[in-house]
Amino acid sequence: MSHLMNTYGRLPVAFSHGEGSWLFDLSGKRYLDALSGIAVSTLGHNHPRLVKAIAEQASRVIHTSNLYVIPLQEALSDKLAELSGMDEVFFCNSGCEANEAAIKLARLYGYKHGVAEPVIIVMEHSFHGRTLATLSATGNKKVQVGFEPLVEGFLRVPFDDLAAVERSLEGRTDVVAILLEPVQGEGGIHVAQHDYLKALRTLCDERGLLLMFDEVQCGVGRTGKWFGHQSASVKPDVMSLAKGLGSGVPVGACLASGRAAGVFQPGNHGSTFGGNPLACAAALTTLSVIDEDDLLGNAERVGRHICDAFSEALKGVPGVLEIRGAGLMIGIELDRPCGALVGQALEAGYLINVTADKVVRLLPSLNFSEREAATLVEGLAPLIKGFLAAQ
Repeated sequence: MSHLMNTYGRLPVAFSHGEGSWLFDLSGKRYLDALSGIAVSTLGHNHPRLVKAIAEQASRVIHTSNLYVIPLQEALSDKLAELSGMDEVFFCNSGCEANEAAIKLARLYGYKHGVAEPVIIVMEHSFHGRTLATLSATGNKKVQVGFEPLVEGFLRVPFDDLAAVERSLEGRTDVVAILLEPVQGEGGIHVAQHDYLKALRTLCDERGLLLMFDEVQCGVGRTGKWFGHQSASVKPDVMSLAKGLGSGVPVGACLASGRAAGVFQPGNHGSTFGGNPLACAAALTTLSVIDEDDLLGNAERVGRHICDAFSEALKGVPGVLEIRGAGLMIGIELDRPCGALVGQALEAGYLINVTADKVVRLLPSLNFSEREAATLVEGLAPLIKGFLAAQ
């Protein structure tokens, strides 16, 4: 009997090893991984360059702490600044920590501008983490139940609705920031309209607010751009990253630019493990492989291929509402709860996920091939058809 705390409804499988986009369980059965550890395993499994970089760094030094200079951390911050156009980077260990940093930064920004009780506008159906502050910012009642009282200071509006944001600002002087995901992941793979993001940028500039993008799931190449917001040619003041940044080694980052730069000073925030040499070596290698192997282009091409192939395979099937996404961040929305598909797919040798009750979520590694994409569609489309027909 395991002594693990009962916080996960785990699937009945354990994996011994992986190779590329494939995982193998303890009995040797192989599975096509179309989830990549929930958008984490950017380079798939057992990537030779990543394995080598981690092993070599582990043989030198794993951790020293942020009391000292960490050259790899400086190199990683420079690379992220170059790719994003942002000015400053704070390193942590996870997405919720990166978002927690963003929330603290926004509050301190407000405090420095004379706002005694700062408010951040957040979105319905968003997901920002499970710490008390990020849980409070999240737009999902199910994950909040039992953890009240929630942290105050969040004002919720519908996603992708500029008029709702404008209405929420009427008569208020306490709002300091707007926080959203350019592509809502846990909320069901909803892509913000480019005009909406541009209008939010203009609105924040006019009012002196911080525009904060949670790119924990949609960042680091997943949408076919380095960061999801770049498709709209909009730059935020604050951006959070994690998940795929280290290809499985825990690392998060909160980036700041413009009016958000310089807000944090020594003593305002910190992290014991954040940006340690091992994590930075993994992240630098991840970014290097994405660049050198054109995985941005691959994500765009293969993602489009998957969407087109599913659209063809599921054309006219009653119960299929929409197939949508950006790059290798894909959702197939059905008209009914479909959590049972996860177990059926596992039995058939495919690792998928269902989010927002009715959306089959696909998040393959960025080096997922067209052949693997064809295998995924050929295996999963009949399962979806069968599931819908049996209901």
